[in-house]
Amino acid sequence: MGAALAIAGASIGAAIAVAYTGAAALAVMSERPELFGRAMVIVGLAEGIAIYGLVVAIILLGKT
Repeated sequence: MGAALAIAGASIGAAIAVAYTGAAALAVMSERPELFGRAMVIVGLAEGIAIYGLVVAIILLGKT
């Protein structure tokens, strides 16, 4: 149950973060296309939240 909550919470949080940062990144790239790399790094950091949730779930499953 804890592993499922870890993945669900992290995935929902990552989805919200990617939605906001992705929209902002597209807005910035429409005006300054040279900032593509920086924008993708920010979106990647937001996606990292889901990966952290997966790691926590694996650790929780390993303890049982």
